[in-house]
Amino acid sequence: MTDPLSGIPSGLRYFFGREARVRRAIEETALAVFEGWSYEEITTPTIDYYSLFEQGMGNEASNSLRFMDADGKLLAVRPDVTSSVARAAVTLLKRRERPLRLWYVAPVFRQHAKSQAEFRRELTQIGCELFGVGGDPAEIEMLLIACEIFDRLGLRNDFIITLNDVEIFNGVAENLELDSAQRAAMRELIDSRNATDLERLLSQFAAVDESRRFAELTQLSGKGEVFDAARQVITNERSRAALDRLELVWETMVSLNLMDRFEVDLGDVSTLDYYTGLNFKIYLKGAGVRIGSGGRYDHLTAKLGAAEPAIGFVIDLDALTDVMIARDGKGNGQAEATTCRVTSNDSLATLQEAIAARARGERVLISTPETKR
Repeated sequence: MTDPLSGIPSGLRYFFGREARVRRAIEETALAVFEGWSYEEITTPTIDYYSLFEQGMGNEASNSLRFMDADGKLLAVRPDVTSSVARAAVTLLKRRERPLRLWYVAPVFRQHAKSQAEFRRELTQIGCELFGVGGDPAEIEMLLIACEIFDRLGLRNDFIITLNDVEIFNGVAENLELDSAQRAAMRELIDSRNATDLERLLSQFAAVDESRRFAELTQLSGKGEVFDAARQVITNERSRAALDRLELVWETMVSLNLMDRFEVDLGDVSTLDYYTGLNFKIYLKGAGVRIGSGGRYDHLTAKLGAAEPAIGFVIDLDALTDVMIARDGKGNGQAEATTCRVTSNDSLATLQEAIAARARGERVLISTPETKR
């Protein structure tokens, strides 16, 4: 059967004209912020061993485009950038002075769309990673960089970053002695905000009243008041320690007068297996899905070469571009009014005039008599 060459596969698209320029402007804004915080660029392979992504992404790696290499090893078209950057940090760059700060812009690929809302199978991620710094300093740095990018894009009042710590979930699961399948079921119910089924699941391992209170806890989101409410329910040491760490991050944001940019969301449990502590999501007014995500992933570096603290985040360039175009209302890709039109029956004179206009810094559009409108 012949493929219809006039179309493209689902979940993929072209960018041109104004869309392409907006994408480039967003990239340049983000890269200026990264460089302002002393981050260096890194470019990772588009194709790599599937096992690398499986280590970092867990079950999510199965949604990658895979094929066999000539030597029989299973390869994947990059579904994630962080895994590859983390491997480079602990192998190729292991002798570099820490902290090690890296940024990238790279497309990632999926075999299938995640959902109707997240329909893209190729999307471009803008991201940064910080290695060799543990605790609050690195986490605050990540959050400040994310805020600055959206501020510089003129979106200061339109985004919110939700904060959580996956160790809160891990402590509860450990305390209930859940196996891996039960943990996965519990996490899925929390992510889908299904309090009724979550309470029913937990009642198999805890008292009915305790199960109900924990199910209610996972619905909690808001500002600083969330911490007091959470402590009424959480009793295990591991979860309480994570809650204390999360509160320190929140208090720092309050001290910096940035609390309007953040919320605490205890029902936001990351699906990526490499997160080990703080995790966060970035939401933007006008976007149907989250615009970015990040967090701490200290255990991944140990799997890839050498254990060291690590944290990072990514922004979905394609989704962000859609919002910027919609806000501006000018997605027509037409040339600006300041363009200098150059036309002449004499081709040499036309080129000379175009060169002179470019030397003055003007935008040039050559229009021959045949194409002049």
